[in-house]
Amino acid sequence: MVHVSNIAKQYGPKVLYRGGTFQINTGEKIGLVGPNGSGKTTIFRLITGEENPDEGTISKPDKITVGYFSQNIEDMRGRSALDEVKAANAKLPALQARLQTLEGKLSEPMDDDEMTKVLEEYGEAQAEFERLGGYDLESRAAEILTGLGIGPDDFHRPTESFSGGWKMRIALAKILLLNPDVLLMDEPTNHLDLESIIWLEEWMRNYKGALFMTSHDRDFMNRLVSKIVEVNYQKISVYSGNYDFYDREKEIRKEQLIASAKRQDDMLAKEKEFIARFAARASHAAQVQSRVKKLEKIDIIEIPTEEKVMAFEWPEPPRGGDEVLRVEGLTKAWVTPEGKTKLVFQNANALIKRLDRVAVVGVNGAGKSTFMKVVTGQTDATSGKYNLGPSIEVGYFSQNSLDVLDPNSTILEEVQNRIPNSTIGYVRNLLGAFRFSQEDVDKKIKLLSGGEKSRVVLATILAKPVNFLVLDEPTNHLDIQSREVLLQAVKTFPGTVMIVSHDRHFLREITTRVFELSKQELVVTDGTWDYYLEKKALLAAGR
Repeated sequence: MVHVSNIAKQYGPKVLYRGGTFQINTGEKIGLVGPNGSGKTTIFRLITGEENPDEGTISKPDKITVGYFSQNIEDMRGRSALDEVKAANAKLPALQARLQTLEGKLSEPMDDDEMTKVLEEYGEAQAEFERLGGYDLESRAAEILTGLGIGPDDFHRPTESFSGGWKMRIALAKILLLNPDVLLMDEPTNHLDLESIIWLEEWMRNYKGALFMTSHDRDFMNRLVSKIVEVNYQKISVYSGNYDFYDREKEIRKEQLIASAKRQDDMLAKEKEFIARFAARASHAAQVQSRVKKLEKIDIIEIPTEEKVMAFEWPEPPRGGDEVLRVEGLTKAWVTPEGKTKLVFQNANALIKRLDRVAVVGVNGAGKSTFMKVVTGQTDATSGKYNLGPSIEVGYFSQNSLDVLDPNSTILEEVQNRIPNSTIGYVRNLLGAFRFSQEDVDKKIKLLSGGEKSRVVLATILAKPVNFLVLDEPTNHLDIQSREVLLQAVKTFPGTVMIVSHDRHFLREITTRVFELSKQELVVTDGTWDYYLEKKALLAAGR
């Protein structure tokens, strides 16, 4: 369907890739991976025709439809959420108007030839309208919006009243409703909660077209894709398998490349030694010249410089009590601007013990963040109580933590200010552990992405001697590599953790207990993430 052949692209002196070749076949589901700045988004723009390659070709059949979901959403206003989604296919309104015109004509008197002509045109327009899903447009739009977390109560809200994250969901719903032959998706799981991610995953599994996507969600990629296209080191490489296969195969290819480079170095050393030894001898002139020409034609194997992730020893926190947090009859309700009381959760009872890894889960709006805020003292409970155990020091992360960063400080200055008693070497090692290079540490905070800001805050929280980490969506905006850094940090953290995250791979790796907020109640499950899912599935099946 889409053939990318020997493409090259660069901006000024920066080369993104040369000689890049891959193809997207009918029905294939492909993951696009690579570090930030490697040119992933540019590949999407090249396929859609928004940009052209400097060299090579990108070909696709004229009749296929390509849908592209990007993080740059267009301005939305003047329509309800449902109407905005229904307007996804620009052909349908015109077709509908044409059908109405033809229906009007058919009610007028005309001769047989004209009647036949109008009926043929009406049949063709009707078939096209049906092919584009015009007859069940509203029901499909409603189903997709609901799946993405925008329920019937919000269908008729004006789009301008939604926040940026919710507008992203509306934009995503428009692309899904379009149901194109080729679906290009740049981070579709951003801004989605766990339930919406699972719904989207199921939708994509049943989708008949070709999918080409980037995602920071490892589980999402593993469950959907069967091929990986990697953009890195100015090259485009193809791997036949899911993300886990790519992760393993990449290491194997790297080891093979290092072995080949070693063999080549040994060969070059011998050839150069021969040339140096016999260069002055006339009797060996032909042999020397032959070997010089041979060396000139050899393509030197280059080993890509790997991004270094420094090992870091986390500070040993004080030994707290065995009871870290006890919650008894905890209730929280908000008072709306209209003066009405909105109950978030009630009569919550729970106990967190030392070294527990607690996942807090629930549908969007169930009160996960509110629960975290109450037990960390960020907001007051309506009734009930919670008690932190003796010698418990809390490290709390939320998306609001990013707002307190000084935009005019550098990364190095910001972290030094937050842990003032640390040496410059300690701070640099800390930042290295969180994937900030020597050059990165001098970047201004205001120039950082959301993921980079998250890494700055997480680094400073983990560098302090706390023994109870409360992390509210720390994986948001983090790429897969950064999530792995955080995952290893949490795994080796010598204290207790309570976390909200939409990353199932992350939760599966660390969870020992699950707190689920459902129907304004807190349900506690003792066990791993997989055990929680199995138990939930059995309950849903009535067993």
